[in-house]
Amino acid sequence: MSGEKNVVGQTEKQETNVLGMMEAMGHEQVMHFNDKETGLKGIIAVHNTVLGPSLGGCRIWNYATESDALWDVLRLSRGMTFKSSISGINLGGGKAVIIGNHRAKHDEAFWRRFGKFVDSLNGKYITAEDVGTSPDIMSIVMQETKHVTGKPMSAGGTGDPSPHTAYGVFLGIKASVKESTGSDSLEGKKVAIQGLGHVGHSLAGLLVKAGAKVYGTDLNAANLEAAIKDFNITAVDPNEIYDLDVDIYSPCALGATLNSETIPKLKCSVIAGAANNQLADENLHGNMLKDKGILYAPDFLINAAGVINCYREVHSLSEQATQLIIENIYQRTLDIFKKAKLEKIPTQEAAIKLAVERIEKEKSKTK
Repeated sequence: MSGEKNVVGQTEKQETNVLGMMEAMGHEQVMHFNDKETGLKGIIAVHNTVLGPSLGGCRIWNYATESDALWDVLRLSRGMTFKSSISGINLGGGKAVIIGNHRAKHDEAFWRRFGKFVDSLNGKYITAEDVGTSPDIMSIVMQETKHVTGKPMSAGGTGDPSPHTAYGVFLGIKASVKESTGSDSLEGKKVAIQGLGHVGHSLAGLLVKAGAKVYGTDLNAANLEAAIKDFNITAVDPNEIYDLDVDIYSPCALGATLNSETIPKLKCSVIAGAANNQLADENLHGNMLKDKGILYAPDFLINAAGVINCYREVHSLSEQATQLIIENIYQRTLDIFKKAKLEKIPTQEAAIKLAVERIEKEKSKTK
């Protein structure tokens, strides 16, 4: 990890060989898999297993190219390493992406075949739900491997981790507002949520209950309508979400929404959301936010409650012990802000440094 090169984001990615990308980002292993009979095709990336087996969800997406899929799984798995490390849990970072294929049925045979590929890694990677997958799908996958979490309660799991993720982000928002204003009260605060899927929907409910005025957008009309019906939020066109005069922008869809085009539009004082890899380029856009005076809560820091809940399944933790780890997100966020201020660096850089320090400390014990 100490030799890991600083990784630029989506805006500057270049075509390169897999081993070169692995070396640049510090990955241990990448497995491409393909099954002609079911149409299953994808990639599993194991970033780091110093603290424990790698854990990360399985995402299914209609990637434009296989290169895009590779880039996504490498960035996501790296983020999972940082997420587990900074949360103080004994897991590494991994991720699986399945390349969308309209010819594939996505039936039981499809998901059982995926389970066999996961099992072939002998526990080095533990899968879970993510975009396009669900606890019910994990219950099929677990028929072929024990290395799966986020299972339905009926199958002995803890169910959908989305509400936990949303609560962790909510804590991160409160800590950010505390840092920005001196009080963590959300009464009267204006929040723009981009993405109202499972996590965004739950987050909207928590914010409204706390007295915030919530604006939301989603490309899926059903998600937007559900949030309006349940919480009476104000709907916003997807193209206008960046231009709103709000206190907090909360990206809860896919990554790279903080980039050279969108950042100049933002009028918020805080950014805190659930999406992974929000900064298209960690260096460039982390510094842009810092220079603009916008307080950024690093995504892997505040969206970690979902993986913490999965950790509960892996290690059979009690609900009370798990909740204590999740509640610590609030103080960890304040600690990162303090570190960034003292070292005069962007908050993303401060969070990565802290995550890497824990891994390097653990590595030194084995030398």
